[in-house]
Amino acid sequence: MPPFVYRITKYDPAHRDERGHYTGAEDTVSDHGPVEEAYLAAIAAFAEAAGIDQLEIREPQIGGFAHFGLEPPVDGYGLSYLFPAGFHDGALVPIAVGLELVRSMLRGNGAWCRLEAGGAFAVHVGWDQYIYIGSNQPCATALARTRALGLFPERLDASPYDFAPDDPAYVQRPADADFWGRLHWTVSAHRALFLEEVFAVNASRWHRLTRDNIETVRSELAPRAQLAIWPDLLTDVDTAVAALPDEGLVEIVWEDEDGQITSMVVDETQFEAVTSQLATARAAGVVSMYAGEDLPLFTAVLPDSDGVLRARWQTEPTPSDRDWAFLKTLRRGQVVTGTVTTIASFGVTFVDIGGFTAMINIPELSWRPFDHPSDVVSVGQEVTAEVLDVDMVRERVPLSLRAVQEDPWPQVAQRIGEVVIGPVTKIVPFGVFVGIEDREDGFQGLVRTSELDESSRDVVEVGDALTVKIIDVDLARRRIALSHVQALASTTEGQPCD
Repeated sequence: MPPFVYRITKYDPAHRDERGHYTGAEDTVSDHGPVEEAYLAAIAAFAEAAGIDQLEIREPQIGGFAHFGLEPPVDGYGLSYLFPAGFHDGALVPIAVGLELVRSMLRGNGAWCRLEAGGAFAVHVGWDQYIYIGSNQPCATALARTRALGLFPERLDASPYDFAPDDPAYVQRPADADFWGRLHWTVSAHRALFLEEVFAVNASRWHRLTRDNIETVRSELAPRAQLAIWPDLLTDVDTAVAALPDEGLVEIVWEDEDGQITSMVVDETQFEAVTSQLATARAAGVVSMYAGEDLPLFTAVLPDSDGVLRARWQTEPTPSDRDWAFLKTLRRGQVVTGTVTTIASFGVTFVDIGGFTAMINIPELSWRPFDHPSDVVSVGQEVTAEVLDVDMVRERVPLSLRAVQEDPWPQVAQRIGEVVIGPVTKIVPFGVFVGIEDREDGFQGLVRTSELDESSRDVVEVGDALTVKIIDVDLARRRIALSHVQALASTTEGQPCD
């Protein structure tokens, strides 16, 4: 709210008790006459003093879960006429239209919003005919005009209707390229999803998404709408009706024979009437309206056309949304610490990092050879690893344990030409593998059949000690080549003849 804040009322301060409650005879509803016109004239005077000629609609609401366009008309200027392009956050309207909207709010005609002009001007309509005006100017002439109109202006520190986020620490997920990429990926996995578009509080539209219509639906969404992605809610009507609770507030979504999707928020007193409307529906679904129940897959809010998220309202965060917020703090190459939670049967190791489950694929566990991930890590162990990638579409984070360890392979390469004696660990059709280090996770090299002494080819067995020479270390392919023949030749060189 701008620095100069005034409460404008028709209630004389002299008619208040010691607690500030009004005790006079003024009615708490609009008179649809001269007092209502005085309110509008006072707002116009403040706007003129501040140099404001248009206002921005912020956080629009539709009262009583009414559908937009069904509110009672305001002297021939119903909301549908005032906002042919839609009653949505960020819509700019001239002062004259803003005043008609204030008139509607004074009459309780089913719509409410904040009217603002950046940080320079604001109008909030409160309960019982209280109006709060904020300006970056003291507006002395407007104050005098307000008093002359028979209203009572009072200076306040702030408007009680100033916007305050539900959770100041929560980072709202925008419907950006990552969001649409994830939506495309999710639709491909599920074949069909539902998108709930909330363009004003208590007012929404539902869209059934397929791979073929996502971009069409996207182009028709109201600016700054809140979006929620749901699994395929619709099932046979009997199943949906059976899912109705004994009592409580729910939203019933149904698809008619023409494919038109309709939703209605009802409680147990309306269940019977609504279910009769479902008689001709081909599918229906039920969503609880209570926080924490029936959460969507993920949510977002539409940014403006320049990609900036200016809408101030927040969606109720889902686990996927919290994962998104955490992933935004990660970057490739970052070193993180986590706890091993699971070693899957297929070998992938899962690690909890800040409440998000990342994964380590088998090759990234260690530079050294091992038979199973459990040879390297154990459940409950704290590990430090490097982030290899942050996949915002699939919400996956692969880690590398070996990336934070010293690579031993360059040291192995320095051993080229060295002759060692090691155990045969495996016999394959094209040769044998021999260990070249005296440790459980020691490196092994391949002695090809051609590099075996002829007398050893048919008799060598696993566990036999074999003298070999390290003849090559391929750092790119992580392979060690050994030669038994060259090792024998090296040991006989320089020996005297018999």
